Amino acid sequence: MPVAAHTLSALGPNALISALGLLRGPERTVPDPDEDWRLAAVDVVIHTWGHQHDIAYCLASLLAQDHPVRRLVLIDDGGALGDHAVQIASEFALANAMPLEVIERKWSLGRAPTLKRQAREMDCDVLFVIDGDVVLESPDYIRRCVQTLYEGAGIASVAGTSRPMRASDRRRWAAGDGFRRWVASDPYIDPRLRGDRWHRLTTWLAAAFHESTGRFQQGFLDRGQMALFGGVAVSHGRATAYRRGYLKDVFDRFEPIYGDALTGMPDLFVAMALNNEGYRNVRLADVHAHAPVRSLEQLPLRHGRATSAYMQSCVEFDALLRSPFKWPRRLWRRWRASASGTPDARRVVEAYRQPFGERLTREQGRPIGWAQAAAALDKVLVPALAVALVALGMAGAALGLLLVDAVVWVAVVAATATGGERMRMLGRALASAPLRSLLMFADLLTVVAGMLRLAPAPLRLRRAG
Repeated sequence: MPVAAHTLSALGPNALISALGLLRGPERTVPDPDEDWRLAAVDVVIHTWGHQHDIAYCLASLLAQDHPVRRLVLIDDGGALGDHAVQIASEFALANAMPLEVIERKWSLGRAPTLKRQAREMDCDVLFVIDGDVVLESPDYIRRCVQTLYEGAGIASVAGTSRPMRASDRRRWAAGDGFRRWVASDPYIDPRLRGDRWHRLTTWLAAAFHESTGRFQQGFLDRGQMALFGGVAVSHGRATAYRRGYLKDVFDRFEPIYGDALTGMPDLFVAMALNNEGYRNVRLADVHAHAPVRSLEQLPLRHGRATSAYMQSCVEFDALLRSPFKWPRRLWRRWRASASGTPDARRVVEAYRQPFGERLTREQGRPIGWAQAAAALDKVLVPALAVALVALGMAGAALGLLLVDAVVWVAVVAATATGGERMRMLGRALASAPLRSLLMFADLLTVVAGMLRLAPAPLRLRRAG
């Protein structure tokens, strides 16, 4: 389960923005697209690195999809540290008559080169990129992504929601027809279902944290942003459909400056680059994917890496973060356009439509820039206020602030669940609340360290470009 620079604070501006979006509701414009999504050529790229225990589950979920794909390409990026993922995938594909193409790399290049090369070398309309440890739980996942992608030219990427994969999920998939055709009469023993009590406890805690933060981000913040802006500020690419041409344009624009070093999480960089051009990254709440949970010991490092990558992307796309200060100019231009009485002659109707181009972002900002700026501020606001209160000798007030933030966060997480899931999510949110608070202060340290050491690097690269 990825750490996608989740917002941890419940008292920050992002929560307020999303609450306003949920109260207002989505734009009521009915899209009238100019293109037929059914005619789109869809290619699937599976990026695998150390996913030998999960690749069969990924392929089984792709086998169950109800939308046809033209090509299915697996890229083994393990390099010298490669495992048996290719062998397992080839055997599974052969047993299930899946036309799998395999590319094995002798050394690991990373995710950014994979996205870049496939966006340039393939000629499809839609490039669906999935990691080798992700399972598409919804059989209509790809179809819904492609359908939504073609609701407007301003939509650049579409992804569903994700949550940690449970042991029951793995057993259910392993009992399916795809696995039976693969293993025949042999029993399938899943290595991820082994472990002692300590391993199971730490795995449960990690899963509780990931599911709770994921529900807060995707079930509350992203839903509000989708209603208000038609897109989300923080998007991950674990199972995402891209307009291939837009993705190619991103790498053509930034490869001369950064090469393949698009921060530690290139998916975040790509998503913000698309926002910077005026495109939207859409989150679908009704299709779901699962991914295994990483160890609890890796969580602080991975979360810090995600936060650092997000802040580095904010430095590059600072025009997005300045959008709130450009709101008067944007409002003035909209008022002048409406006051002129010029009829709208556009033939294609699209919700949340806005003009494209990086120049317009610098001049007027973007609506999603409000959420981008709020997400950056959320990384430091509550912990910095708590530290300031302690420094002023008001430790009780600092503790009260953190307690209120935790209570609101737990309540929101529980509210995103329905029916019998609510009490289970309440328990998981309570169990993960202390870890969330610690990571909030870790975010503050990461941001301060980045401001002192890392922020000048992108600026130097930009000048060199």
